Amino acid sequence: QYELAESGGGLVQPGGSLRLSCTSSQFSLALDDVGWFHQAPGKEREVVACISSGGGITNYADSVKGRFTVSRDNAKNEVYLQINNLESDDTGVYYCAARSQVVLATPVCKLDMKFWGRGTLVTVFS
Repeated sequence: QYELAESGGGLVQPGGSLRLSCTSSQFSLALDDVGWFHQAPGKEREVVACISSGGGITNYADSVKGRFTVSRDNAKNEVYLQINNLESDDTGVYYCAARSQVVLATPVCKLDMKFWGRGTLVTVFS
């Protein structure tokens, strides 16, 4: 049912950091655009970061620029989201999702991504 698997969520204080990971045991992500999505309690899911298949191009939501970093290690078939200086509004479920790249060096991350994980919960406790 879920092609991807996230890990790394947990309980953290404001100002802390977390590193989320995403991988697939079923197929290679090397040719896929991969996005990270955040769904805060009671709110709609939205994209926060997007990375091209080769890792050279990244995009971020304005709300997370300077604090979130998406990266990938295709040799390990893993994609990461480093979250620094956590804020209360960062609380929620983080999902990774993948799709076959459409345009070289132009990652596309939308809610209609083909493959999804079940999510990992991040709770910023203050």
